[in-house]
Amino acid sequence: MMKKQYWSAMEVADIVVSIVMIVVCMNGKLVSSSTEKQLFPAMFVFGDSLIDSGNNNYLRSWAKANYVPYGIDFYQRTPTGRFCNGKTIVDFLGDLIGLPLLPTSEASSRGADVDRGVNYASAAAGILDESGKLLGERFNLRQQVENFRSTVGQLKKQMDETKMEEYLAKSLIVMNLGSNDYINNYLIPSFYNSSSNYNPIQYALLLITQYTTNIMELHNLGARKFLLAAIGPLGCMPNQLATGLAPPGKCVSFVNDIVEEFNKGLLSLVHQLNTNHTTSTFVFVNTYAAFTDVLNNPVFHGFSVTDRGCCGIGRNRGQITCLPFSIPCLNRDEYIFWDAYHPTQAFNQIIAEKAFNGGLSVCYPMNVKQMAQV
Repeated sequence: MMKKQYWSAMEVADIVVSIVMIVVCMNGKLVSSSTEKQLFPAMFVFGDSLIDSGNNNYLRSWAKANYVPYGIDFYQRTPTGRFCNGKTIVDFLGDLIGLPLLPTSEASSRGADVDRGVNYASAAAGILDESGKLLGERFNLRQQVENFRSTVGQLKKQMDETKMEEYLAKSLIVMNLGSNDYINNYLIPSFYNSSSNYNPIQYALLLITQYTTNIMELHNLGARKFLLAAIGPLGCMPNQLATGLAPPGKCVSFVNDIVEEFNKGLLSLVHQLNTNHTTSTFVFVNTYAAFTDVLNNPVFHGFSVTDRGCCGIGRNRGQITCLPFSIPCLNRDEYIFWDAYHPTQAFNQIIAEKAFNGGLSVCYPMNVKQMAQV
């Protein structure tokens, strides 16, 4: 007589998750867990590894995250190309505004639905074309804008001119760039001459000028609602702390100081754009201030480790970033940083919520929730 076998609760849970994933992945779509009302018809994302969802997977690049343990806390614990243990800021923001996880630019070129948005972000990308070139291929901002132009061409085949104009005007544009123009350009004088050609103020102006050109390209294509993120305190990343250039418990102050020049310029740009384009909305998200608040008040936000990565090698676990099959920390939600450069999903969720409903100290002149109403 055969002995009856029973599944454990864990096995049943795994089967249920697998069934759910099969259902939501049908037709190439992966829905988010959000039950929020959809506040924007679509979201289009431009950025770097902080919000890349897998665009670099098929490029000849050293800047990839399509291997374990990346994605250990994502759906099915699967690496997707996100430089995180789980969700990125834009993944959480999508949940809050009622949108599914967005297809990558690469997926959209292979026929994935683009009607609710696309993520064009590419690891190592910068505002300047040359930023990040040491790491190989990437879609810099100019190329990301061109990919959006192609998407607009696809969408024009699906709707008439009036609907298309309304659709683009109501969609949310998220832009988070600039970090690589410092850590993979200005701060590497042995390879780039930018720091010898420009002082920090001049370099920030160069970046803002180029950024403005690309923002206006998107505006000319019909985009009207822009969420522009500041650069975070790069001098507090494990990679920078590992240089030993800061006293124990402190960040590398000179790095943060030069980054703040860019952020000042970006805030000024938002003022200018809102004045010159009264039928559009440009919002400055002070991720620098939000990040600093979490670093200064870690326990309040649920963190116990602020100065090293959960996955990495060397001093501060930041000298070498998270390698394939590395064993990460177990208490990942207590870490601000996942690897040498990128935050954990626990941190990303906080920043997304601040962008969505934060006050004027974080979102100027309004937050994302308010943007949906204008």
